[in-house]
Amino acid sequence: MTTRILVKGAGVAGLTLAHEFSTRGAEVTVAERQPGFTAAASWFAGGMLAPWCERESAEEVVLTRGIGAIDWWDRVVPGEVSRNGTLVVAPPRDTGELKRFASRTSGFEWLDAKAIERLEPALAGRFQQALFFPGEAHLDPRRALFLLRQELVERGVAFVDGSDGEGESDLIADCTGAARIGDLDGLRGVRGEMLTLETAEVVLSRPVRLIHPRIPLYIVPRGNGLFMCGATMIETDVDGPITARSLMELLNAAYALHPAFGEARLMETGTGIRPAFADNLPQLMRAGNTITINGLYRHGFLLSPALAKEAAELALTRNLKGNAA
Repeated sequence: MTTRILVKGAGVAGLTLAHEFSTRGAEVTVAERQPGFTAAASWFAGGMLAPWCERESAEEVVLTRGIGAIDWWDRVVPGEVSRNGTLVVAPPRDTGELKRFASRTSGFEWLDAKAIERLEPALAGRFQQALFFPGEAHLDPRRALFLLRQELVERGVAFVDGSDGEGESDLIADCTGAARIGDLDGLRGVRGEMLTLETAEVVLSRPVRLIHPRIPLYIVPRGNGLFMCGATMIETDVDGPITARSLMELLNAAYALHPAFGEARLMETGTGIRPAFADNLPQLMRAGNTITINGLYRHGFLLSPALAKEAAELALTRNLKGNAA
């Protein structure tokens, strides 16, 4: 008999899990809190598939769980993943921090000024050393979410409002993220702020991370002269517009990467509340006929594929009483 599953939440975790359940033959319904993706933290994500870089500030499990995400996204949304690697740079005064970054990561090559220029001509003469992570990639998260949702619809996955269908489901998968802050033990909010700049004066082929004394900046090219710049990490679950201080610091960091960003047009600002546990690692839990994935923090696109596989195996290899199927 086909298992009927309701996935609550249509952000990156919910859609990825819905895809995994669908490929395993389940009858899947996705409950959206509101149409579109603008309420999801993943709407403001950088879209960097960078497991080696993330290891600098995260546990080893982020690398081991995230290393397969690039191939997963490339398979599910073909043509959307750019496998151009990640470049990490630092001003001359912060070369010690660049070495510290290297000591906590792997999978990189040291570049000198000439190698940086060959890789990113727009940065010629601006940095003397850099780390290049050739195995990393990036995508446009908004396009990826839309395309993934479109594929799910084509697979027969139904999308409904709110909690419709909950009483008719064999299993419920809760992927509602920050909405569970306050009722899921230990879950907190970490506010992230971003902006989008437009300029024809800078061309980048890959995400560039700038080691900065206040805000470690990343700039991700979106094409057509657009660049996503992020992101702050503020320990609060208070939503609302970007603060003046964060806006100034992000703009100052972008200017430090390349002065042409000082003349760029500010196209968008945005904020999102990232759900996180104390160790900043996600948790997969089961209670009765409900499975919960939460706490993806800043690793939604990177870790969702692995967590979806783990959740599907937990759900579909056991019956609703928790016994082996």
